[in-house]
Amino acid sequence: MKDRNLIIVGDSAFAEIAYEYFTHDSRYRVVAFSVEREFMTKDALFGVPVIAFEELADRFDPESHHFYAALVYTQMNRLRTRLYQEAKAKGFRAASYISSRAFVWPNVDLGEHCFIFEDNTVQPFVRIGDNVVMWSGNHIGHHSVIKDNCFISSHVVVSGFCTVGENCFIGVNATFGNNLEVGNDCLIGAGALIARDVPGDTLVKGNLASGAPGVRQRFGLEP
Repeated sequence: MKDRNLIIVGDSAFAEIAYEYFTHDSRYRVVAFSVEREFMTKDALFGVPVIAFEELADRFDPESHHFYAALVYTQMNRLRTRLYQEAKAKGFRAASYISSRAFVWPNVDLGEHCFIFEDNTVQPFVRIGDNVVMWSGNHIGHHSVIKDNCFISSHVVVSGFCTVGENCFIGVNATFGNNLEVGNDCLIGAGALIARDVPGDTLVKGNLASGAPGVRQRFGLEP
């Protein structure tokens, strides 16, 4: 049953994927895409209009429309975070997608504006913050915490009692041992094995020994 109207913010590959998932595996009916005016390159996508982000509140009633900002980890998740916050400020309600083929234990504390793909396993007592993307095939162990604005790619294993800070990116096949803490603004590379705590603003390439500070500087971000 399609009883909720949805605007997808973005028109790139993730926006196209979000359209498929929301259309075929949710209660949401996609009624528009939206892009900031200076980045608009098309008038429609999949037969659905593309509307300037600045005009959304003039074209659609915020009280009867949800939104999802379908952007990946650009600027260490800052772009998705900014558009999510700005759409909320316009009065629109944030939507989340949880695949019908994901396993999420009933007592998981899940924030808003999250996208959880198929084959994710999220065990009991996990807390997931707002604006988190979990691509397909991850394992989040019991009592772990994924904080706001994170992007977890595919086949990541986070063991029990771990904490991942805000604005982190975790690459494919990364593995975390038990009882670990990763600070804010960390970039964990593909295949990394995390066996001890990682301080904030750290780039980890393949293993913790190669970790180096400066993720915010690398991406030109404010602390």
